[in-house]
Amino acid sequence: MPKDAPLNRGATPETPVGPHRRVSEMQAKLHRWAAADAGRRFDDLFNFVHDPATLTVAFDRVAGNIGARTAGVDGLTVADVEQQVGVPGFLDDLRTRLKQGSFRPLPVRERKIPKPGGSGKVRSLGIPTVADRVVQAALKLVLEPIFEADFEPVSYGFRPKRRAQDAIAEIHYFGTRGYRWVLDADIEACFDRIDHTALMDRVRLRVRDKRVLTLVKAFLKAGILTELGDSKETFTGTPQGGILSPLLANIALAVLDEHVHGPWKPGGTMATEGKRQYRRRKGLPTWRLVRYADDFVVLVHGTQDDTQAMREDVAGVLAPMGLRLSEAKTQVVHMVDGFDFLGFRIQWRRKRGTNKWHVYTFIADRPIRSLKAKIRALTRRTSQQDLGYVLTRLNLAMHGWANYFRHAVAKNTFAMLDSLAWWRIVRMMRQRHHWRWKDVRR
Repeated sequence: MPKDAPLNRGATPETPVGPHRRVSEMQAKLHRWAAADAGRRFDDLFNFVHDPATLTVAFDRVAGNIGARTAGVDGLTVADVEQQVGVPGFLDDLRTRLKQGSFRPLPVRERKIPKPGGSGKVRSLGIPTVADRVVQAALKLVLEPIFEADFEPVSYGFRPKRRAQDAIAEIHYFGTRGYRWVLDADIEACFDRIDHTALMDRVRLRVRDKRVLTLVKAFLKAGILTELGDSKETFTGTPQGGILSPLLANIALAVLDEHVHGPWKPGGTMATEGKRQYRRRKGLPTWRLVRYADDFVVLVHGTQDDTQAMREDVAGVLAPMGLRLSEAKTQVVHMVDGFDFLGFRIQWRRKRGTNKWHVYTFIADRPIRSLKAKIRALTRRTSQQDLGYVLTRLNLAMHGWANYFRHAVAKNTFAMLDSLAWWRIVRMMRQRHHWRWKDVRR
């Protein structure tokens, strides 16, 4: 087992180490130990959680988040904490409660937001208090480097230095190499249905510290204050909106990664290209999983029946975690027909004017509809918002959208959306200032 290293290696009393560097070194140490010993269970992690440096970095991350302006059930935002209590006093009190064992998470405040795409459906978010968010962020800083050592390379969502475009590139890579049958899967209400007992069993594989385990479980059981003001217990799931929730979801869904990706590991039946070719000569399938949070596809080099069998296999793996595949949204498709994933439309098709076939990545219909709706909402005729604010919001939305889809085959999509935004802005200005078209053209 690796020897313990001083937390602030190389520091001296004359050269104090800042909280961000201190936390970074702590994370590097935990990750190194976890990677060196796959069976190690970590004890005495609680001291890292309530360390002043950890809480300071955790608060900085909470304050830098868009949700900093949103209050939990106590009605306090980050700005309120900064103005009324002061950050040092707030963190000192929080640290004292953690050390004394008197800290108890409050219920999350339910907030329902419309799902993208204009479907009319809503998604429930759970908004914790600022104090709970800081403690969750501190837990994430400590636990993430440990579990990152175990996560498989097929998982891309909510992980450091990984993004949706990497998952799309992986699909493109294997699609061009014969993996053309696709299990396009959807987990039904994943974040709401994760079994707490099964999840905590997964956490215990790496964490022995009972104080940390108790804290994680307390957040799972904190409950929900609904929009109608009713209190609701949480027997399953981890609320969307919590800082710790994506990490806990990845820990739960790692059981799927380990099962489906297992044959690709050294010594597995698909570990080398030679072994994969041998399976194909025998009429046996090979497969590859690509997962982004609770969205995933299984690419199969085989037949439709092989892919259907994979669907049953995946359902069996998810069941002990309290999860199941949506019957309506999970489908077996061929890349010729195409499928949507993370806002992209992926399809195997012939290049125009040739007999060559390629995997193409387009922009799916839903994100285009969603951006159009956002443009229209910002530029309504009756809108009384400041024009500078509208232009800033439009600019952020358009640039963010274009940056996300910059590698997709967009045809004239970007020009069309830009034109839509421009002419609606012109219409707004004419409405407000009674301009004539010849004035606009000038």
